[in-house]
Amino acid sequence: MEKLIISFSVDLPAKYKYKQHTLIGEEQMARWQGRSKRLPTGARLKRYRKKRKYELGRESAETRMGEEKKKTIRVRGGRKKIRLLLTSYANVTDPKTGQTQKVKINEVETNPANIDYSRRGIITKGAIIITELGKAMCTSRPGQHGVVNAILLTD
Repeated sequence: MEKLIISFSVDLPAKYKYKQHTLIGEEQMARWQGRSKRLPTGARLKRYRKKRKYELGRESAETRMGEEKKKTIRVRGGRKKIRLLLTSYANVTDPKTGQTQKVKINEVETNPANIDYSRRGIITKGAIIITELGKAMCTSRPGQHGVVNAILLTD
């Protein structure tokens, strides 16, 4: 049996343009952070209600290195959260002296949150970054706090 392949090109509107394997615009997939449909044993749970808007999650910020770029979003209760999308500096504290300096990030060495994050250079809480002062561990949540705070590691 032969397969018929039809190819065509379409000029898409700006909100459907792709950038680095991520759909940019309003048409991103929603994340639901409610109760699981199954128990740890594998038994199926009956649904006792529909999904609620407050159970809806958002896409992760996945902070990378680059010229600083922040995004402010409105959260529940009318408050604001700052998403740090790109950064090249971190506030590094030396535990011996107690002094904090703003230093340049050279690279992300390891990230225990996800194996793939180390290769992609994504900074999350717990990531080991190499700075001008040496190795430092990120102690803040850049996608939630809008800043990279780190503590200097002594080898």
